[in-house]
Amino acid sequence: MGTDEIDPGLAELCEREHARLVGLLALYTGDRAVGEDLAQETLLRLHQHWPRVRDMASPHAWLSSVGLNLARSWWRRRFAEQRAHSRLRRAPLNVPSPEPSDVVAIRSAVAALPPRERAALVLRYYGGLSVAETAEALGCAEGTVKSLTYKAVAVLRTTVDVREPWETPRV
Repeated sequence: MGTDEIDPGLAELCEREHARLVGLLALYTGDRAVGEDLAQETLLRLHQHWPRVRDMASPHAWLSSVGLNLARSWWRRRFAEQRAHSRLRRAPLNVPSPEPSDVVAIRSAVAALPPRERAALVLRYYGGLSVAETAEALGCAEGTVKSLTYKAVAVLRTTVDVREPWETPRV
């Protein structure tokens, strides 16, 4: 058999087990689309391990086990995501929402910055990148990122009332 040919036993087992796996995994996860994705992943694993699985007494049981393991991993990821989102929601910043007119003024001021300063500012403060990550994204030195960011913030401070949340308002 060549590398492009599928073992007829593998193809037959996939056809026979696909619907059962989708049903089993959809029922376990509560989501048909997730069940279909996990069934596909399970059959991919079957293909990868076919030389070993082919000789097993119950490939059917092996498929069920692999499918359920994949579903358990899916649940763990989902719960971890939910916990992370929950932690983010529980720790709100005590920063008041900006006035719409302030948002427009800031956007206009940012748009008026030179392109490299604007890029450094957006990557650092909106994109949440570190100085090193921003330097890599811009293809420049970290010191250049610091300088560009400093200049951009200085311009914004003179253009609009931009300050850190802990700073007192200017009078």
